[in-house]
Amino acid sequence: MPEHTLVPVLIILFFSTLTRSTFGFGDAMLAMPLLSMVTGIHFATPLVALVATTIAVSILLTQWRKVDFSAAWRLIAGAFVGIPVGLIYLKTLPEPLIKGILALVIFLFSSFNLLKRLNWHIRNENWAFLFGFTGGMLGGAYNTNGPPVIIYGTLRHWKQENLRATLQGFFLPSGGMILIGHAVAGLWTREVLKGYLISLPVVLGAVLLGGYLHRKISPGVFVPVIYLLLMGISLLLAWSVVFP
Repeated sequence: MPEHTLVPVLIILFFSTLTRSTFGFGDAMLAMPLLSMVTGIHFATPLVALVATTIAVSILLTQWRKVDFSAAWRLIAGAFVGIPVGLIYLKTLPEPLIKGILALVIFLFSSFNLLKRLNWHIRNENWAFLFGFTGGMLGGAYNTNGPPVIIYGTLRHWKQENLRATLQGFFLPSGGMILIGHAVAGLWTREVLKGYLISLPVVLGAVLLGGYLHRKISPGVFVPVIYLLLMGISLLLAWSVVFP
């Protein structure tokens, strides 16, 4: 990682981690498009995966009792099948195409959540396998395994107090498999590991601050702002693909 990118990388990781720790999700969707513009996607992808797994472990140390395990295991099983597919995409597809797909995923996810007044309700838990597979595929390629799971939780009408913890219960094992896949694919370079170790104090500080904000701030006030921000980032990423 070039020295001139160090400060932007740390700033991006701080705010993306703060978002994840506060609301339970959103770190990869913030970090991946921004980091891919600063460092390139083949550096950003393994770095964000390492940070995301660290966040999940940190949150679950105190919140594991709130995990809905009956929902999480189906999502995890689906993800384990989807992750290798995503890794193949990452290794074989050109970077502009990956960035374009990532921008589209983020935009659609944000739009869905801003317009989620639709009274849809998934009653059959077995749909979790499909949502988990989709999340695993997106996670293996772009570290964005969250959107399908968030949408599933919304359609299942998960309670607010269980959402944050259950997401981490999904992110941790699926993230672990993504890490293994990245290692096998040769994405764990010395620069990536060095970047992770340098960013670790910033990430852990953001986790602690996010835990405090989670207890003090109503997500209903700030989540729409996060979605608008994500939509803006997706448009910026799409712009960088069209006008490199």
